[in-house]
Amino acid sequence: MGKSRRLDLVLFGATGFVGRQAVAYLAQHAGDLRWALAGRSADKLEAVRGSVDAGIVVADANDAAALKSLAEQARVVLSTAGPFALYGSKLVAACVQAGTHYVDITGETPWVHGLIARHHEQAARDGTRIVPCCGFDSVPSDLGSWLLVQALQGQHGERCVDVKAAFRLRGGLNGGTLASLLNVLDAGQQPAFEDPFLLNPPGTAPADRRRHDDPVAPHFDADFGAWVGPFFMGPVNTRVVRRSAALLDYGSGFHYQEYLRFGRGAVAAGLSAAASAGALAGRGLLSFGPARRLAERLAPAPGEGPSEQRMDGGSFRCELVATGERGTRLRGCIADRGDPGNRATTKFVCEAALLLANGGDQGRSGGVLTPAAALGAAYGQRLRAAGMTVEPLGA
Repeated sequence: MGKSRRLDLVLFGATGFVGRQAVAYLAQHAGDLRWALAGRSADKLEAVRGSVDAGIVVADANDAAALKSLAEQARVVLSTAGPFALYGSKLVAACVQAGTHYVDITGETPWVHGLIARHHEQAARDGTRIVPCCGFDSVPSDLGSWLLVQALQGQHGERCVDVKAAFRLRGGLNGGTLASLLNVLDAGQQPAFEDPFLLNPPGTAPADRRRHDDPVAPHFDADFGAWVGPFFMGPVNTRVVRRSAALLDYGSGFHYQEYLRFGRGAVAAGLSAAASAGALAGRGLLSFGPARRLAERLAPAPGEGPSEQRMDGGSFRCELVATGERGTRLRGCIADRGDPGNRATTKFVCEAALLLANGGDQGRSGGVLTPAAALGAAYGQRLRAAGMTVEPLGA
């Protein structure tokens, strides 16, 4: 592709909640890249652009001709326009046909499963990297696991057989995140969503899947020194890590699981039990249409989200423990200040897009990939340079 395209990077969905944050981030970090904002309303795009030195591309998510033109102009497309099952399929198809790299922030694993079925083979042949799940879903889990797998092999000559992660986070919810979840449920895709190996290539799921099931009960984990329980993003993140394990050959016996961390003592034990019970009850309630409609009315609308102050006051910390085939243990951590679903997600996806737009890690193959498979160590280096804790690095 080289520099033959008119634009290095196009941000699609620039007028949405995360899209507006991405505009501000790219304005500070895009440097000399030629980039543009894209969406269906020229007036709204002009309002968001303000004094930012970026172009404008008008394209509706359902206008295949406009999306084809957009993709043919750009070397990389970054999309924040969800629900992606409603607004992303034609854009991805246009990028695959044009040989344009693509990143987004989806956590809609049934939709990603469809992308793999439709586009992986052609993207792999053409060397086009299609990289969904480049937000807080699912970079800490996926990149963190890959870095530990690499470190065990590089430092100790051991294959990794197990990685587990424990999350602590503080932040708010934006309307687009909930809209994506509700769309998955409305489309009747919950059985697919609950498949532990939904994103794996054919023939790579183990015969015995039971040890890979999503956890439903709390327990005390000695490695983390804390009570842990089910993490609400686990059914997304674990599928992404397992796809990486298959694509990058972590080994047939590799196991990954993740949890929400509560702390030590009786109070933490009680909180973990209550949260686990609440998560089960919530999943049950959201399986009913009236409960989903109530949640939709009570939550922020798409395009809305937490205040700037609340986002700045948020944080996340993903601690990981890896075990090698000879029992060697290594620890890792990915963490940052700022609301994970908004501030961190913006940093994750923008740095992924900037890495691709700047020609980073060109040796990697194409396909519908995970963040680890598409971006590798260069991505961790960019994130650390952007102020994020990324350990280990340079594995």
